[in-house]
Amino acid sequence: MKRMKLLLGVFLVFAVILAACGKENQTPESSAAQNSSQTAAGQPAETAEKPAASSDTRVIKYLDEEYTLPSHVERIVITGAVEAMEDSIVLDVKPVGAISFSGKFPPLFESITKEAKSVGEKSEPNFETILSLKPDVILSSTKFKPEVSEKLQKIAPTIKYSHVSTNWEANLKLLGELSGKKEQAEQEITKYKADLEAAKSKIGDSLKDKKIVAVRIRGGELYIYPEKVFFNPVLYQDLGFTVPAEVKAAKAQELMSKEKFAELNPDYLFIQFSPDENKDTPKALEDFQNDPIIKNLKAFKDGKAFVNVVDPLAQGGTAYSKIEFLKAAIANLTK
Repeated sequence: MKRMKLLLGVFLVFAVILAACGKENQTPESSAAQNSSQTAAGQPAETAEKPAASSDTRVIKYLDEEYTLPSHVERIVITGAVEAMEDSIVLDVKPVGAISFSGKFPPLFESITKEAKSVGEKSEPNFETILSLKPDVILSSTKFKPEVSEKLQKIAPTIKYSHVSTNWEANLKLLGELSGKKEQAEQEITKYKADLEAAKSKIGDSLKDKKIVAVRIRGGELYIYPEKVFFNPVLYQDLGFTVPAEVKAAKAQELMSKEKFAELNPDYLFIQFSPDENKDTPKALEDFQNDPIIKNLKAFKDGKAFVNVVDPLAQGGTAYSKIEFLKAAIANLTK
């Protein structure tokens, strides 16, 4: 009997040693498998190892630059880029944050800003408000200084939306891609070009030798623009009207005296006047129209001077501006 008890004791000790060795030699893989089976058996889920989150981004190319953005963009903030605001009208994109004008959203942007929050004026972004909106992407302006762009980039991926009129197609396509309305953007571009061809056919050569000019009154002064700025691309590139020498010579927005403008003496004149841009000179348009020198211009004597044929806040070089100005210009030029 004593011999049997001794053998049993040795057996038990040997079994304990084997069990300890098996535990020490357990691999990480077998440990993970065991943990997994324990979790499935009802152990708390937090004891299981969580997999690493996968990357959810995409790369968009715009005007030879690449931008890494979230795969799904929902929250768009627009600051500084009125051009992006206008394109949003065309595609019915509703940003969560947008530019205000004198503290409010003007009627021009009513359709896209009903639920938007102001993120400051055109040249004065409110960084705290933009941060609070948690944007997926920020559409800023190519006119912003580098330090402003750097601050915005720290909040969210930021794309500098071009203010150059010749980039209007690239701009609209970008917004279409961001908003999931890429096909609609293509359709709007195609429609504009078709409407343009119809307009050119309607006009024919009837205005071939006419001087047609678009100007803007700002701060009580009269300004003309280079042939590729403002509404000029529609007049001189798209419709093919002759570029007046004064417009051709302009290097940027250029102040023009009434006397100098009288020398230009346009046959057709499109005047844009916004009260927001003439706060200190609210009667500037009236004074301009009643000036004896201006009243003697061909456009005024023949009833061919038109005021605000489109909203005076329209930039001129965007899809929205081109679409609306083309319709208004043709309606007035073919009367």
